[in-house]
Parts: sequence; structure tokens; C-alpha cells
Amino acid sequence: MTPDRWLVVVAAPREVRAVLDGLGGDAAALPDPWEVACVGDRFDVLHSGVGKANAAGATARVLDPRRHLGVLSVGIAGSLPGSGLGLCDAVGATRSILSDEGIGGDAGFISMSEVGFGAFPDGSMHAEHDPGLLEPFCTRTGPIATVSWCSGSDACAQGVVERTGAICEAMEGAAVALAARRIDPGIATAELRVISNTTGDRSSQRWALDDSLRSLRAVLGRIAQALC
Repeated sequence: MTPDRWLVVVAAPREVRAVLDGLGGDAAALPDPWEVACVGDRFDVLHSGVGKANAAGATARVLDPRRHLGVLSVGIAGSLPGSGLGLCDAVGATRSILSDEGIGGDAGFISMSEVGFGAFPDGSMHAEHDPGLLEPFCTRTGPIATVSWCSGSDACAQGVVERTGAICEAMEGAAVALAARRIDPGIATAELRVISNTTGDRSSQRWALDDSLRSLRAVLGRIAQALC
């Protein structure tokens, strides 16, 4: 069997519906968490649930290297300080970074890779992606942080930038890539995010959730046309 489908991993129900609609599937037929909706000849849309544990577990449960030629983590994200990103911009990850796993102390943050417990097969805490895979469909490309806690203060957001150099943060991408790389080290991986909000002080954040989901739907439509 020659793999010919993309596994598209999506966290939250509204994101899943936008992705299904964009790829030409039935947005009303929402799969249960950890279940898949097959769309056409090229896409399996996996409803993972929110967060790294759900994302990694669901991906590991479903991914089949005999069927899937690559894994794409898709959804919305928060822009980080200094990124220059606007609401509804589409971002393709050059790398997806596990930003929270480490040791916190008075001297600062120490990543798990620095103490010999890197999560990825190469001993790092990130997955590198082919920068050209999503670039034609995106406003920007750059590093995306995968967080366990979202940045609701300026100090928290700045800390993510200092640890990772990321331009936005989401909650699943690096975990999806980790599960995929452990199953098949050579499989193609990618992460696509549309900016739904700013990060930092929660009372000052700007949000455009509905518009970002419409943008996500439109970007997936362009991807579907290119890959089908």
C-alpha cells in the first residue's frame, strides 16, 4: 500500500467544523474526540481534543504510515509579543516547540533537553518542518510554541518568546509531531495556525475568533485545491 492521505489533526469542535468545511467535507458530521472523518481521496480529519496529551494520544492511535504520507496539525493560535502578526494571519510553522517542559527556578528556565531528557528522537524539544510545504498558503512562516498554559500576562508571553523564539502559541502542534516522529521518523509533518487573538495581559487581549475560523476555512480550501 502506498500512503496517499494526510492526517489532519484538529483540537476543538469549532476548529474541526471549519477544517471539514474548508476541505470539502460535511461540517455537520463532527467526529467524536479521537475519531476520524474521511474527506475525499486525500484527507483524514482527526478530532483530537484540546491540549498536548489529547493531541499526542489521538495521533498515535490513528496514524498509519501505510496510509498517511504526512501529518498536519491545524487550528487557531495567539500571536506573541514582537511577532508583528495581525489577527487572522495564517502562520506555517518552521518548527514546533514544546515550550513548557523543563525546570523552573530563580536562575530561569531549563529545558528538558538540557538535562538529557529531550522528547524527540534527536534529543531536542522541537520538530523541524519543511518550510516550503505551507509557505504558499500562509501570511508568515516561523517557529510556533506548543504550550500547556496559555499566556494571560505580559511576563508569561515574553517568557515564551525568550525560551523559544516563537511568533505565536497554540496547544497541540509539537505533541502531534512528536507522536508522528516516534511512529515514523521520516514522515512529513507540518503545523498551520490562524491568529485568533493576541497574548499577554488578558484584559488587553484582542480577539477575532469568528473571523479567524473563517480564515482557517479559506486557507484549508486553498490547500485542498492544491493537493487534490
